[in-house]
Amino acid sequence: MAKMTEQQREEFLADTHVGILSVAGGPGRPPTSVPTFYAYEPGGEITMFTGTQRRAPKRIELIKAAGVVTLVVQREQMPPAYVTVEAELVEVGKPTTEQMLTIARRYMPEEHAQGYVQTELGDPENIVTLFTFRPTRWLTSDTSR
Repeated sequence: MAKMTEQQREEFLADTHVGILSVAGGPGRPPTSVPTFYAYEPGGEITMFTGTQRRAPKRIELIKAAGVVTLVVQREQMPPAYVTVEAELVEVGKPTTEQMLTIARRYMPEEHAQGYVQTELGDPENIVTLFTFRPTRWLTSDTSR
């Protein structure tokens, strides 16, 4: 297994993967880990949102309290590879339509992305929250190298 170069790891993270986000749990609790959609451009910051489908996930408050998360993405087909990123929280807010579309378009066709975003942002009972993270530490492995 070989480590990826900086360019390889950033390109890998920028590819479309469902990430697994982990954040410290409350006192006496293990970390909370959930699959998540995200957006990333090499050299930039990671963005993701939560609080859709009329659910107020506890992870919103956990992320705010911890100020740091771990995001893992992997290639499931052979040969396997992964990137793990530890990241610090730099911004929390309500996403714009375009910010949500940037993420949703990575995972669904345009017409579905448009409908999904309109539905989620148009529902006054949703507390959709956008998080922006700055990568601080990278761990990588690529068995094809």
